[in-house]
Amino acid sequence: MLNIGIDIGGTKIAGGVVDERGEIIDQLRVETPVDTTELSHAVADMANHLADHHDVSAVGVAAAGFIDKSQSVVIHAPNIAWRDYPLRQTLQALISWPVTIENDANAAGWGEFRFGAGRDVDDMVMLTLGTGVGGAIMIDGELFRGGHGIAGELGHVRFIRDGRRCGCGQNGCLEQYASGRALQREADAIADEGGERGRALAAVRAEKGSISGPAVSRLVLAGDAGAQEALLRVATALGEACGEFQAVLDPELFVIGGGVAQLGETLLQPVRIAYETALPGYGDRPVADFTIAKLGNDAGMIGAADLAGRILVESRA
Repeated sequence: MLNIGIDIGGTKIAGGVVDERGEIIDQLRVETPVDTTELSHAVADMANHLADHHDVSAVGVAAAGFIDKSQSVVIHAPNIAWRDYPLRQTLQALISWPVTIENDANAAGWGEFRFGAGRDVDDMVMLTLGTGVGGAIMIDGELFRGGHGIAGELGHVRFIRDGRRCGCGQNGCLEQYASGRALQREADAIADEGGERGRALAAVRAEKGSISGPAVSRLVLAGDAGAQEALLRVATALGEACGEFQAVLDPELFVIGGGVAQLGETLLQPVRIAYETALPGYGDRPVADFTIAKLGNDAGMIGAADLAGRILVESRA
């Protein structure tokens, strides 16, 4: 069975035809329109173009936002003007194949669970460190969506009471302390401190006007003390949060994805240390493994396609 997966990003829409092994056999990318009507037509045009060239069964669409339990309505989206928006109905009117919509982090987590880093476990948590922190939870081999369909928003667990203001409207959310944007913020703070530790970061900011995530990563790998301190702060926040998630969800595996995850073990080592210090009963209980996501930017596309196929099969049973 071939299915189409489409991942709607803030700047790009990525779509592909995915087979039952999670392999992408054809794909397209276009810019994300600002207008919601144009966006829906762009997604439909991509799906129809791919379907015209392959014998596909279903279309899965991954989008950032709160998706209702029926997987039909986008209740709230952070970067697109969707509020109680009937996305599935809108797309189904433009696409001849069955359409499923899913939260983008859930889709990426499912992709990693089925075909990537989590394929050998039954209980897994994925955290994606990008502009924010995306979360996905797999329990007993199933994607956990919760009573209203919007479970797994782990980046919006309150990490610091009365902490930094978050785009969700609350204060102190984890994503303000453990995301790619948080890494840049910590790098800026260290550059502002002056002294030898912040010298390289300050030099990058003076030259480029800002300190990008990739720039911090390059300095981390080069052994710069200031960049390594910025990473340590972010990794510590992430590890402490994972200790708390372990107490509630007890996963076998944490999979870390997103741009910051490209640092691999350089990131995971301090994450594990912070996790151990935050874990209730550490030393007397089983602990989770940590690993880096394997599917990269294709995880959402692959996961959305597989979920669409899975839902189609279940509907016919």
